[in-house]
Amino acid sequence: MKHLTTAALAGAVSLALALSAAAAPPTDLKTKTFQAAQVLFWNQAQKEAYFPHMEDRFDVHTVKAGARVTPLPAGAPLGELQIKAGGRTLDVDQFMADQKTAGLLVIQDGKVRLEKYGLGYGPTGRWTSFSVAKSFSSTLLGAAIKDGYIQSVDEPVTKYLPGLKGSGYDGVTIRQILTMTSGVRWNEDYSDPKSDVARFFMVTPPPGEDPTVAYMKTLPREAAPGTKWVYKTGETNLIGVIVTAATHKTLADYLTEKVWGPAGMEQDAVWMVDSRGQEVGGCCLSVSLRDYGRMGMFMIGGARGPDGKSIVPDGWIAAATRGGADTGWNGYHYGYQWWTRPDGTYDAVGIFGQLIHIDPARKLVVVINSAWATAESGEHGPVRNALIDAISAAADRRS
Repeated sequence: MKHLTTAALAGAVSLALALSAAAAPPTDLKTKTFQAAQVLFWNQAQKEAYFPHMEDRFDVHTVKAGARVTPLPAGAPLGELQIKAGGRTLDVDQFMADQKTAGLLVIQDGKVRLEKYGLGYGPTGRWTSFSVAKSFSSTLLGAAIKDGYIQSVDEPVTKYLPGLKGSGYDGVTIRQILTMTSGVRWNEDYSDPKSDVARFFMVTPPPGEDPTVAYMKTLPREAAPGTKWVYKTGETNLIGVIVTAATHKTLADYLTEKVWGPAGMEQDAVWMVDSRGQEVGGCCLSVSLRDYGRMGMFMIGGARGPDGKSIVPDGWIAAATRGGADTGWNGYHYGYQWWTRPDGTYDAVGIFGQLIHIDPARKLVVVINSAWATAESGEHGPVRNALIDAISAAADRRS
């Protein structure tokens, strides 16, 4: 099986992380405003030190663990993995060293078949998600529909965000921003300091106006809604604002209620917030390795809590994780903020090497947290793909 290419991973990046090519690394990292660009300028030592402690540098809201924890008993070890890529054969320890991997977890049938840590990280810590958060935000939107706060994904975005009326988002549906097919023009060129992703949080919104809405309403339309896929970090942030507007709850509180409790998460998580205290829908949850794994299990199990009831509507997970918009990248489509493949597997992906790989047929979840030297995959992508292939083959030899 093949997985995300370098181009795909470059597209699967998180919130406004390339604000200014000329910016200098900050000296005072604790801020009252969200300055996501800082992470791009961290050196390797800073990444390894700060990725597990983002709440020490940015303002956050807490996602609270409940009293019930979903157990993760030990399963049969996968055995020695031969990771073959680029003419090399690596074992897991070599892979982790090369990829600056802090955590690697493999769960199958609800049992841990492989769990390893590096870079001083451990099972009681948290690691930042970057764009993996997008898939959590999508699930919250599904929960808001199930709870009756939102009628359907076919409602207009402007119903919940009236500040977008008269903009390129007139006539755009929630489904179209979920799949990033709004037709609104967006430049996600991380090397261009004048791109939208670079300017997104550099523009000061009018008093009392949501920063995301204030920026997104300035963008023109370039295609009819539903006809063109373009990766737009800003639209995931709109999803977060819609959920908050509809539920009148913070995303952190709603995630506590709808996912952390029902999924039996073991530890608190934290979610970075913007200058107005809105969690950034497309980025920067900090979650333990095992709780990322529980999220994968939760999805495989139909997003059902211990009462057997799903937090999302019937058919939501299939719509979110199968098919979707054609990205033109190595067979990948884009569902409801999940990267999907025809073989039924799907991924949540974040820059600097963050991944939740979900394989429902094998009841398999692979979680990787890393601190790559660069945001994009480069030479790391094919090797990580080879690891997933090796894990999948070993999973088929379950005892």
